[in-house]
Amino acid sequence: MKGLHRNRRRLADGRTVTYYYAWRGGPRVHGKPGTPDFLASYTQAVATRSAPSQDVMASVLRAFQGSQAFLGLAPRTRADYLAKIRIIEKKFGDFPLAGLTDRRSRGVFMEWRDQLAVTSRRQADYAWVVLARVLSWSLDRGLTLANPCEKGGRLYDGSRADKVWTNDDIEAFLARAPKHLHLPLLLALWTGQREGDLLRLPWSAYDGTHIRLVQNKSIRRGNQRKATRVVIPVGGPLKAALDQAAKVKSSTQILVTTHGRPWTEYGFQSVWRKACAAVGVVGVTFHDLRGTAVTRLAVAGCTEAEIASITGHSLRDVAAILDMHYLHRDPALAESAISKLERNLPSAAAEDERGENDLGEKV
Repeated sequence: MKGLHRNRRRLADGRTVTYYYAWRGGPRVHGKPGTPDFLASYTQAVATRSAPSQDVMASVLRAFQGSQAFLGLAPRTRADYLAKIRIIEKKFGDFPLAGLTDRRSRGVFMEWRDQLAVTSRRQADYAWVVLARVLSWSLDRGLTLANPCEKGGRLYDGSRADKVWTNDDIEAFLARAPKHLHLPLLLALWTGQREGDLLRLPWSAYDGTHIRLVQNKSIRRGNQRKATRVVIPVGGPLKAALDQAAKVKSSTQILVTTHGRPWTEYGFQSVWRKACAAVGVVGVTFHDLRGTAVTRLAVAGCTEAEIASITGHSLRDVAAILDMHYLHRDPALAESAISKLERNLPSAAAEDERGENDLGEKV
């Protein structure tokens, strides 16, 4: 049945039941699947779902959900987008598309964002981004004549400029955190990959010298978004940890729990937070290891292109990270810069022997 949505829930008595809905967010379908009652309930629900008028916002929101711009997103991102689209449709579903060309409409949308920001600035920004993305898509396809949400700025300042794991943080974690969490730390530090990609990383991606993976999150290249493939040479400390783990592997996934099972995203995050708190590593998250990896590579003298080839960032993103988020606060870079300057300047004795300055005047 087209659009049928299934949702499993665990009841208080421990039983697991499955509920069916005519579509995600739609009315519940009653009866047992395959029975006449179930089919009748589904048919009735679909029949009552009226298509929105083509001249209101709801029509664009529905059309976007059937586009490759939406379907091509990662599953987690699609779910996040859907949540925000429901909020937008509830507020602006009947907003006339002709009104988008009115300059006052931008103020209407910004006022809505400000109202959302009372609860969460970050989520208010996310809702604005989704609305702007939908309107940009519809504008490109001639469904609307304007996008008043373009370049709206942000209310939430989520800069993590200071959020880099220090050597003390790393040493403390390796010394006192549970052993099964050491490999996730080393993988993040030596590959610069996202948490989700590392949790899904199979043993087949490691050949003893390199890790090969396709990142789940695509990057924009021109007018298209493409998945990023990376081939990462495995450094000594990481190789030792991987080879040791391979001797006792109990799953096709590299990172597993103490029971040898693949991590769930929320399960890993919960255990990781507790481990950091227990060893005294505060103010940084697992996600910050990605930026830390970029920093370590740059301090080691890697170029932006070399860093991008390992982490999978675009060159522009690497430059932005180095410029805005991490390296401007790293004292090791300042020390390195002055050392390079000293090595490249002529000595004081040489200056004295010249006996004149750069203007050709005697000194």
